[in-house]
Amino acid sequence: MKKKKVLLLLILTLLLTTGCTKVLKDKDKKAVINEVTGQNLTENIVCKPTDKETIKLYKDNKVDIDSLPECVCKSDKVKVEVETKDEEGNVKTETKEVKCESFTPASGKYDGLWTTIFVKPLAYIILFFGKITKNYGLGLIITSLAIRLILYPVTRKTAMQSEYMKKAQPEMEKIEKKYAHKDQNDKEVMMQKSQEMLMVYKKYNINPVSGCLLAFLQLPLLIAFLEAINRVPAIFEGTFLTLHLGTTPRVGLAHGNYWYLLLSVIVAATTYFSFKATSKDQAIGNDDLAKQQKMMTNTFTIMIIFMSFFMTSALNIYWATTNLFTVAQNLLVSRRVK
Repeated sequence: MKKKKVLLLLILTLLLTTGCTKVLKDKDKKAVINEVTGQNLTENIVCKPTDKETIKLYKDNKVDIDSLPECVCKSDKVKVEVETKDEEGNVKTETKEVKCESFTPASGKYDGLWTTIFVKPLAYIILFFGKITKNYGLGLIITSLAIRLILYPVTRKTAMQSEYMKKAQPEMEKIEKKYAHKDQNDKEVMMQKSQEMLMVYKKYNINPVSGCLLAFLQLPLLIAFLEAINRVPAIFEGTFLTLHLGTTPRVGLAHGNYWYLLLSVIVAATTYFSFKATSKDQAIGNDDLAKQQKMMTNTFTIMIIFMSFFMTSALNIYWATTNLFTVAQNLLVSRRVK
């Protein structure tokens, strides 16, 4: 219990000290939207955009993008536009070549503990793999899988709980049958039943609240990926297959690209099977709890389907990737135990 409190406190501390994504707003305090992609632009990006329309929107709204490093240097030098004044005071724009400064986790000013420790390093890793594969969608997928592999020793323990529950199933069912015809409103009877259940949990090394651990890990990771995607133009300007990474399925479908619908279907399917895989055996021997978990799985899946239409393609790809990893992890653990 103490460990869980410390973990929760750490997460809250990081979130409170974060330099969160700031939505770019115009002079009328309205969010600036790239009409082509439908994306709400971020003010505090960490490196330069390359899309001409995006650059224009940033400059029109007084964002100093010239002082930012390149997301990834493609050559030793880059061309930049510099405004100068002649003797008569007329403003001229000149194009000059300067040494390319590539984005690193140390680039820019200090922007909070969360950004410094999680967001910038994560963005750098995605850019690194994106440069190697020549696609930032693939870079995002590789980074997601790499992080899940690093966390595997921790998440594996959660997956093992399902297998322990299978072993404990016969004893759990006996306890349920034993108390099935007794007064369910009798506190002493229910207390005795709970104690017997706890003894079975202890015998098979089952932690009833272990499933919360994965949720604790998922939330900060989801926020970190969201921040990295929104604050790195190379990512939200990129494409994967026919999908623009900074576009939501809602906008993509409005532009007639039905591959975005397939993305939402994949997110829904992977969410359903991932959630089902991590909870299916937690209610063995308890029909009421089993019904509740089934309802939660269906409700959560419907919720994700709706949300997926309003999340960028990049975030949907990350979510689907982690779900597929969870399903594969549970299958692997199940086979090893058998």
